[in-house]
Amino acid sequence: MGRRRGIMSERFKEELAKELGFYDVVQREGWGAIRAKDAGNMVKLAIQLAEHHLANKTKE
Repeated sequence: MGRRRGIMSERFKEELAKELGFYDVVQREGWGAIRAKDAGNMVKLAIQLAEHHLANKTKE
């Protein structure tokens, strides 16, 4: 069974990794080298940003 294609763009993932402080690992070793905790924090941050964006959009 193949991997599912991600929803987040590569650029967005890179920005999240930079903000969370593990982009250097991604650059050196690729996405497979990040810790599960870092991946979880990346998803959590992406959800928070999406919720914030939607909340601001509904206020308009």
